Amino acid sequence: MTLTSLGAPAVRPAGATIPRADPCPDQNPDPMNSVLGKVRPILEAFTAEDNTLSLAELVRRTGVAKATVHRLAQELVVWGLLERAGCDYRLGLRLFEMGQRVHRQRILREVAQPYMEDLLLATHETIHFAIHDSLDVVYLEKILPHRGLNEESRVAGRLPLYCTATGKAILAFSPGTLFADVVRNGLKPFTRHTVTSPGRLRTQLERIRAEGIAVEAEEIRLGYTSMAVPVFGSQSPLVGALSITAPTYRMDPSGHSSALRAAALGIRRSLR
Repeated sequence: MTLTSLGAPAVRPAGATIPRADPCPDQNPDPMNSVLGKVRPILEAFTAEDNTLSLAELVRRTGVAKATVHRLAQELVVWGLLERAGCDYRLGLRLFEMGQRVHRQRILREVAQPYMEDLLLATHETIHFAIHDSLDVVYLEKILPHRGLNEESRVAGRLPLYCTATGKAILAFSPGTLFADVVRNGLKPFTRHTVTSPGRLRTQLERIRAEGIAVEAEEIRLGYTSMAVPVFGSQSPLVGALSITAPTYRMDPSGHSSALRAAALGIRRSLR
């Protein structure tokens, strides 16, 4: 019987390297090496304009191997996250169901909606409620009259902070680091009126902080202007922004700003 079999430590040959556990394992592995890292681009390949996508188009948009996309797409169909449409795929109803369970956004939307409906009745213009995510605004709700703005914005759609009224309202009352990140990412023009100068944008934000209301004049779409106010919750944290969008010739700065302020105050009181 040897010492090793009795539990004594084995003797390593001279010069042998003792393996050590990595005290700092990689905390940021390549996401594309994981299953979820491959599933995400498949789901995100669908845009608001896509009803269905073929397997070949999913492969092209994701850059993932065809066999992998096919296998994962089949599993996503089983889970209800994708649906088959003939030989193509479309986003599944299960995604919509799960999205409605996001607590914070659902509560904000439910609280804001009655006040948005009041604004619609008072102004007969398009009403948005948006929140901040990364360098964009995401629209939680949008209601519009028959003559309202159908294009450019949509529920769950994104637009940049720097050139939307809701985005400017949020940016004005957010930490300065967010402004720096927006500028660093670049101010790209949507129209000839889009503010692309950091200095001009900073001046706009200073005015918004002083007056409490943001205006975007034809920066996203020619012929349309938006006004927005920040919406605060309990203990004054910023939760989002509320806006009115109308053809420039129909915008009523005085009347619309008063209606926006009243609605934002009502949302704040309801959130308490």
